Amino acid sequence: MTVVGEIAGMPASRVAAPASTAEVASCVHDAAREGLTLVVRGAGTRQDWALPPQRLDLILEMRGVCGMVEHAAGDLVAIVRAGTPLREVQEALRPAGQQLALDEPIPGATIGGTVATNASGPRRMLYGTVRDLLIGVTVVRADGVVARAGGKVVKNVAGYDLGKLVAGSYGTLGVITECAFRLHPLPGAARYVSARADTADAAGRAVAAVLAAQVVPSALEVDMAAGDGPLTVTALVEGVPAGVERRAADLEKLLGYEAAPADTPPPAWGTYPWAAGDVGIKLTCALSRVPYLLTAAGVTARLHDVALHVRGSAGTGVLYAGLPGDTDPGVVAGVISDLRAATRAGAGHCVVLTAPPPVRARVDVWGHVDGLDLMRRVKDQFDPGGTLAPGRFVGGI
Repeated sequence: MTVVGEIAGMPASRVAAPASTAEVASCVHDAAREGLTLVVRGAGTRQDWALPPQRLDLILEMRGVCGMVEHAAGDLVAIVRAGTPLREVQEALRPAGQQLALDEPIPGATIGGTVATNASGPRRMLYGTVRDLLIGVTVVRADGVVARAGGKVVKNVAGYDLGKLVAGSYGTLGVITECAFRLHPLPGAARYVSARADTADAAGRAVAAVLAAQVVPSALEVDMAAGDGPLTVTALVEGVPAGVERRAADLEKLLGYEAAPADTPPPAWGTYPWAAGDVGIKLTCALSRVPYLLTAAGVTARLHDVALHVRGSAGTGVLYAGLPGDTDPGVVAGVISDLRAATRAGAGHCVVLTAPPPVRARVDVWGHVDGLDLMRRVKDQFDPGGTLAPGRFVGGI
């Protein structure tokens, strides 16, 4: 077999590069007829997330399925093809004073990959997640049939559940080819206000103070460096200039006399606290348990003597943690076990998004997921032949 590409270390012998929904449908139909399995690839920025496919015959390159289909500025709606880089979408919308309110934690990420992994950044606090902004979707089913749900009007909810299903499904339910999004106006001004905190409890008190005030932040982030590094809380406020100035001043009072305002984000704002080849972990919890989770992460790092870096949205209870890729897999397993205990206590979950192969072989990357039986039944309905990304998702879906 001649290897022409790979996904998360799993080699493929064929690559197809369609340029339209119709061509995607033809490729998927042919793959299903021939009994081939396939995985979709956009920019490849998150191909090492989740598990390697159990079997891979065909890589479906989506970079040719790109461009803006429609921008209805008056309705604050845009329809975008899946292979379009998120950055290009923002550039296309900017002349109209509009934005797709999604952050770009990994430069170069495409629309399809962002939706497939449900990747949302700091501003999810105000604008919502990918699932919230997605109002319509075009998907090629595992049998090659094109399915459309939702529409171009924000209030149109027909078929909205299909969008919710494919967002975060890692390409296991269908091939996303077009997405319709709700847009937002670009803010006239933005201000970041940052403050250091000595402890996780102090950071928690700062977060609670901001949440209880009337400053309406677009994002409220915490960054806890590995080891004995600093712990920083940063709030972002956006809007008309006068209002932003007033709310930023209120934030300075809430966060303490050392709070520092800035017109630009702090270093590494909105990025994941790991590099390529490292262990990347997603931690969720109830808002009230963010200080507890931060404290537990610090205790876990000291107990296992590892450099655990935590960063994320204290305003939504979604944090990310990174470990060096050369950390012993057995030690990583111990860290994950402790973090899972902490997130369970905080009414959340712990998922290993990316890790080197020795770690993936040692650790259940998804952990316990409620509703797994239902998810398997949904997979069987959408892809009974196991054509689409088999084994990539939770429970071997």
